[in-house]
Amino acid sequence: MKESDSERNRIFDEDAVLRNIIEGTAIHTGEQFFRSLVENLSKALQTQGAWITEYLDETRKLRGLAFLMGGEWIEDYEYDIAGTVCEEVILENSFIHYPDKIIDFFPDNPILKELNAVSYMGVPLKDLDGKALGYIAVLDTKPIPEDPRLVGIFNIFAARAAAELQRIRAEAKVKEREHKLSQLVGSAMDTIIELDRRSRVKMINPAGEDLLGLSAAKIESRDLSEFLTKESGIKLSELLKEIHLLPQDSSSLWIPGGLEAVTVNGTQFSAEATLSGFEVEGEPYYTLILRNVNERIEAERKINSLIDETQYLQEEIKELQNFDEIIGNSKAIKRVLNEIHQVASTDATVLITGETGTGKELVARAIHTESRRKDKPLVKVNCAAISPSLMESEFFGHEKGAFTGATSKREGRFSLADKGTIFLDEIGELPLELQSKLLRVLQEGEFEPIGTSMSTKVDVRVICATNRDLKKMVAEGKFREDLFYRLNVFPIDVPPLRERSDDVLLLASSFVKKCAKTLGTNVYRVTEESMERLRSYSWPGNIRELHNVIERAVITSSGAELSLDSSLPQIANTAPNQNDSYSHSPDKPLTELDLKKLEHQNLINALESTKWRIYGKDGAAELLGMNPSTLRSRLKTLGIKRP
Repeated sequence: MKESDSERNRIFDEDAVLRNIIEGTAIHTGEQFFRSLVENLSKALQTQGAWITEYLDETRKLRGLAFLMGGEWIEDYEYDIAGTVCEEVILENSFIHYPDKIIDFFPDNPILKELNAVSYMGVPLKDLDGKALGYIAVLDTKPIPEDPRLVGIFNIFAARAAAELQRIRAEAKVKEREHKLSQLVGSAMDTIIELDRRSRVKMINPAGEDLLGLSAAKIESRDLSEFLTKESGIKLSELLKEIHLLPQDSSSLWIPGGLEAVTVNGTQFSAEATLSGFEVEGEPYYTLILRNVNERIEAERKINSLIDETQYLQEEIKELQNFDEIIGNSKAIKRVLNEIHQVASTDATVLITGETGTGKELVARAIHTESRRKDKPLVKVNCAAISPSLMESEFFGHEKGAFTGATSKREGRFSLADKGTIFLDEIGELPLELQSKLLRVLQEGEFEPIGTSMSTKVDVRVICATNRDLKKMVAEGKFREDLFYRLNVFPIDVPPLRERSDDVLLLASSFVKKCAKTLGTNVYRVTEESMERLRSYSWPGNIRELHNVIERAVITSSGAELSLDSSLPQIANTAPNQNDSYSHSPDKPLTELDLKKLEHQNLINALESTKWRIYGKDGAAELLGMNPSTLRSRLKTLGIKRP
């Protein structure tokens, strides 16, 4: 039987439909919103089914957000658009209406046949750019006639669905960004802190919790100045005021010099810092980013320490090129070698005594080389060559800004010698005020660098050397008695070369070979006459003087034979006069007074030949093969003054 027009026409109240849309969706969002919308749409248009789907462009599939068919909700419905009526809606991106006989247009679609579908109406849900986000559709087993009112109502439902879908997608993007931001902040190695106008902590990331040693719950709402030094707290407060004066597009600044922060256990650390400001609903907030630079500073310290250590090793290499191993067969030198072997394997403090140039440093190096510390550096300090005002810094180091000129942190020699050996040459020149600090290192193994109250622990073996009478200095109040006994645990007295006459020729022969090789000459033979001259000379400058004499002789010799004519100091044959010149008979043994007079005259000769110039090239110190500071000390001891 043919249906009448009245049966085909859908009867609905537009006002009631609009009211149902508003009432059904006003209190809902998300899935419940879509269900309410679909349910009201199906009722308003009196259709068998209605649905809202989201279009997944990358897979060309539609996913049901709310799918109602025959009064039943279909869950988790997802399908490919290929060959479906939905494909036409999405690809055309426009309203599609099949008022009747839809199966004639899609004869191969099994779903339409299964549902006995007759009519269909669908419209895409578009974003602000007109791109299809999904679509809304109705399907019925009766015709849906072309009726402008019906289409208008349908488009109202579609607009509501599109708005909600856009809101959901925007909210998802916001949540995704918040999640990424949270991950970024949470995984950041730097401390990130959000502050309010009163510098109270509103948020702190995990790196900040680890740095300050407290959980976020115990940090938030507290004034950040509680975790800064007093100076840095004032500094931050001033910067919070200053940042308001900056242009809005550049409301961030680098904090010069950073901030000094304090952990919950009182540990202080330096932090690089940046500060930025922003507003939320007219309320000012600030973001402070801190980076703990203590590790970097420590790394720089280690690098500088290694550089300094390398420099010391290079200096040692240069010095080793001028000295071979300890050479000699005399009874005196064998005693020294035996004492070196006895003490080397221990960590006992050694005090090496002897005249200038006898090889005290060589003895110290031999002790270090035979010790368990041989793989660590032997750090040398000449106490006579360092200004008393700088000696404490040289020994123990200093912090940046500890005194005028301290532009950076510097490691002291004791830190560089950690696990190794330190050789304190000319220990008798150490100022009294520093002697007590050296005593503390010997007793407790710790010291305080200049500019800090924090103690530094070290494991250092101490070897000292001096050409002065420390016992006499103790009696005169110039050297601490307790320090003397701490240093004099194992004394080694190095004999002067005049007591090793049998070793002079051995040493001279060794020096000739080495100097000839270094200087590229052909000198290799020492005549009997030269040997006798070397043996009969008293060598007030000891081994150092011998080495320098041989080196000069190798340079000035013209053939294969060593010539001493222009290098060995001549001994005057005249009687003493007002200038303290001195002569002696080669066959007469020399007394201690004779030796002092001889040394006195030798120094006078050297000074006069250099016009009383001590330092520098061709100076008296170089001529004698002595350290300039040592020469000054000897001049003072012997009472020699420039006329």
